[in-house]
Amino acid sequence: MSPRCHAGLLLVNRRRETHRGYKTKVIASVAGLLGLKSFRKSNRHERAGLALYGAAVGAAREPYLYEALGVPDTLDGRFDLIVLHAFLLVRHLRELPEPGPALAQAVFDAMFSDMDMNLREIGVSDLRIGKRVRAMWEAFHGRSNAYAAAIEAADRASLEAALARNVWRGAAPDGSPAALARLALAQAAWLAGQPLSALATGEARFLPAIEAAR
Repeated sequence: MSPRCHAGLLLVNRRRETHRGYKTKVIASVAGLLGLKSFRKSNRHERAGLALYGAAVGAAREPYLYEALGVPDTLDGRFDLIVLHAFLLVRHLRELPEPGPALAQAVFDAMFSDMDMNLREIGVSDLRIGKRVRAMWEAFHGRSNAYAAAIEAADRASLEAALARNVWRGAAPDGSPAALARLALAQAAWLAGQPLSALATGEARFLPAIEAAR
């Protein structure tokens, strides 16, 4: 299933109280895919998680990625670049001592809330939204596993292949998967150097895409 959403047209800064109970049920069913907990109303890292997710979305929406690398500027293309950048951020946070894992949870909550809200804004009904969100998180989970395995094995060829398959559905412009793989590795290294004290306040800095893709 192609994961379609309005993610990244940004961002959650309000709650729809009439949907809170239903939202909690949906997120509980998908959070386990990432080894995370369900949405917590009183998560004290919520504000930082929202800001961190916003940084990932901002990096994923850089025009260079669409104009120079030929990523489709569609809902699917935007979704896949948000997934890539959010994965890199969550991966780093989960490797840190507390509150790193809690911040990773907060990024997950923010990303889910953004997708949930935007699906509703484009008219997806309550009866369908659970399936749509689950499909998105299954896509996130599968992509995260593929990217993590390739990065941890220092297998750039596998990373390029996974990006070509997911971002361009196998029809990538020449050289673009290699450039996006370089970008992912450079961003991962850049994030690894950022202190937990800054991340805990919601400050995450990504390299400019044109620099990271060199």
